[in-house]
Amino acid sequence: MNPRSCCRNAAGYFLPGVGLALIPKCPMCVAAYVVASTGIGVSIPMAAGIRWGLIIFCIAALTFVAARNVIRCVKFVTSHRL
Repeated sequence: MNPRSCCRNAAGYFLPGVGLALIPKCPMCVAAYVVASTGIGVSIPMAAGIRWGLIIFCIAALTFVAARNVIRCVKFVTSHRL
């Protein structure tokens, strides 16, 4: 394993994990972050939908990375059997 693939693998877990940890708990905070970063105002129900979308995206990304690593480990173990 070279340093490049090691860093890529670590970033695959790190970025969605940090994103999931930093998602605000209340929709009003999401609306405030959207206004502060883009200048576009969103309603509270829309902010709640954005929040749930971000949560689902981060969990899906973590699941994808974990499944990819499990498949890689299974292939490695089955190809190196005695």
